[in-house]
Amino acid sequence: MGTISKELDELVHSIAARKIDEDDISGQYESDPLLARLKELGSELWIDTGDLELAKSIWHKELSALTTNNTLANQVVQTGVMDDVIKETVQKLNASSSGWSADEQVREVGFVINCRIALRLVEAFKVKVSVELHPKVSRDLEATLDYARRYYKVCPEYFIVKIPLTPEGYLAVRTLRKEGIPINFTLGFSARQNYLAARLSNPNYLNVFLGRLNAVVGDNQLGDGSNIGEKVTFATQHAVREAGKQDKQVTSKLIAASIRNGDQVATLAGVDVQTIPPKAMQEFQQSGRKPENVKNILNTDLPPGVDTSSGWGRQVERLWQVDEAFKQFVDALVKDGNPDGMTGEDLMQYCEKSKIDLFHRFSDSDLKKIYDHGKIPKLADWPESIALDDLMTQSALQSFTKDQDALDGRIRSFLK
Repeated sequence: MGTISKELDELVHSIAARKIDEDDISGQYESDPLLARLKELGSELWIDTGDLELAKSIWHKELSALTTNNTLANQVVQTGVMDDVIKETVQKLNASSSGWSADEQVREVGFVINCRIALRLVEAFKVKVSVELHPKVSRDLEATLDYARRYYKVCPEYFIVKIPLTPEGYLAVRTLRKEGIPINFTLGFSARQNYLAARLSNPNYLNVFLGRLNAVVGDNQLGDGSNIGEKVTFATQHAVREAGKQDKQVTSKLIAASIRNGDQVATLAGVDVQTIPPKAMQEFQQSGRKPENVKNILNTDLPPGVDTSSGWGRQVERLWQVDEAFKQFVDALVKDGNPDGMTGEDLMQYCEKSKIDLFHRFSDSDLKKIYDHGKIPKLADWPESIALDDLMTQSALQSFTKDQDALDGRIRSFLK
C-alpha cells in the first residue's frame, strides 16, 4: 500500500484539520467523589466512546482523555452525523483529481472522519483523544508510519495515535516514539506481549483487553472466567513497572481496557490508566460504594476462574507469566537483534528462531474464519499450539476490521 502522494496528503489534511478553540472549560463539569478516589489511588481515567453527546452527559473533572476505535467510529458514522463530512470530502477529492481509486478514496475519507470525530471531542473537553488507524494497514509498516504521522500532524497537541499489536506495529511504534509522536499500542492480551512492547518500542500507553479474557474463558467453558483479565492486568502492571526500573528509558503506562462493569472499575484502582465505557462508569458511580472503601489491590494474588488441566487452560496461565527465558529473549532482541533495521517479517523470523510463539502465521482462510466468528474465538476450532494471546489479538483485529468494513461501506455509498 505504501504512502500517498504529497498532493493528496495536503488536500486531505486541509479537510481533516480544524483549529481548536482554547476556551477554558474547567468550571463546566463537577467532581465525583468515587472518581476522585480512583485518581487518588493513581489511576488516570479515560472514557471509551466517540459519541460526543453521551460523553457530555457523563463528564466529570476527574476524566482526562477519551479513546475511539474502529467499532466506536462506526457506531457514530452509522447514525448519519458524519454524512455531511463524507459528502464534503468526496466532492473535494473528485474536484481535485480523478486518478485515485475507490479504495484510496474510501481510506482517505475514513481518515477524515476519524479526525473529525476526535476533534469534536477535543473541542468539547480539551483533553487527549486516541485515534485509531485503519486495520487494513496493520501489516504494512510503511503505511502505518505514514498514517500515524498524518494523524499527529492534524492535532499534535491532543491526538494520541493507536497502533495495533502486530510485528509491523512493534517496529512502527519504535520509530514513531523516537520522533516524539504519542502512541497508544493497542490490542494487547498478555503480560509478555506488553513487556516486549515496553522494552522494544516504549509506547506511551500499552493495553490489556481484560474483559475479553474473562469472556474467552467463560464462553469456552474453561471455567467461570472470573479474575482472568484482572490477574493479567495486575501482572502486566508489575512487569511494565519492573521494566521501567531496569531501564529508565522505558516510560510506558498500562491501560486497563475492555472493562465490562462497575465492579471491575473498583478492582482496577491503581492501574496506570482505566479506559472505561460509559455504562461501566455509571455502574461504578451508582454502586453505593463509599470512596474510602475503594482500595488499591494490585499486590493481591487474585484466584483465577479457570481449569488449568486442559491445554487451553494452561495457555490461559501463560497470559500473566513473563519468565526469565522470555526476558532473555527480549534482552537479546533489543541489544543485538538490530530491531531498527527489521521488517515485520524479520521480527517474525527472529521470534521463530528463538522459539518464541508470539506470531502465528495465520492463512487467509484462518483470517476469514476469525473474521466471521467474532472477537471471542471458539478455541475448539484451533490447535493448542497457537498462543492464546496471539489468537486473541488477531480476533480483536479482525473484529475491528469487520466494523471498519461497515464504516467503509457507508462511505462507498457516497462514491456512486
